[in-house]
Amino acid sequence: MINVIIVDDEPLAQEVIESHISQLPELNLITKCSNAIEANVALKTHQVDLMFLDIQMPQLTGIDFLKTLANPPKVIFTTAYDNYALDGFELNAVDYLLKPISIDRFMKAVNKAVDIIKLERGGASVQEKATEEDFIFVKADKKLLKVKFEDVIYIEGLKDYVIIRMETGRVITLQTMKSLETKLPSSIFRRIHRSYIVNIHRIQALEGNMVEVMEKGKPKNLPIGKNYREELLAIVNKNRL
Repeated sequence: MINVIIVDDEPLAQEVIESHISQLPELNLITKCSNAIEANVALKTHQVDLMFLDIQMPQLTGIDFLKTLANPPKVIFTTAYDNYALDGFELNAVDYLLKPISIDRFMKAVNKAVDIIKLERGGASVQEKATEEDFIFVKADKKLLKVKFEDVIYIEGLKDYVIIRMETGRVITLQTMKSLETKLPSSIFRRIHRSYIVNIHRIQALEGNMVEVMEKGKPKNLPIGKNYREELLAIVNKNRL
């Protein structure tokens, strides 16, 4: 889990970043700060791995605040102005996001930060883990079943249970969607709805607010939640002719 804080004097900007954070299960939002003074207290009070830091703030700018920190967390600068980019990177910022911040650009910056943090912790990066592991074990029918990622079509959530749908059948396990999502590689699986996670490689088509996959040789339509649509379209557009 990556502990993060938001430092921004604009309530709307805080809300946008908080909304983006809520869609990434590996991020844990500790607190929101409106200025550098509040942020300084938060850094002394909590273990913070990543800070989303606005540059233009009253009293002390984000750049000047970062210069005061002896051991700062990883930083992603957020700003409405592009003329501070050089200053940001000279201070070893992980990335520099221009407002308004889209979810796909936000994810790219976060993925870079998460990889750096995990490597510094001594663990493998997200990409390394994805290549090392192509399966997961889930508890079902009083035993641990091996489920290969490539066999999964989609995953459906039903309260405290999830149903893993595959060509060979289904596996029902006692687990929440959120906890399972954290164990799946984001390069293969994406949450498209509060009740559905889909294997990206299994998507056949998108139409309106529906994703089409093939299940048992027949088309199956899955709903796209409004909070997940932008992220999914960003992935699709990267592979669009």
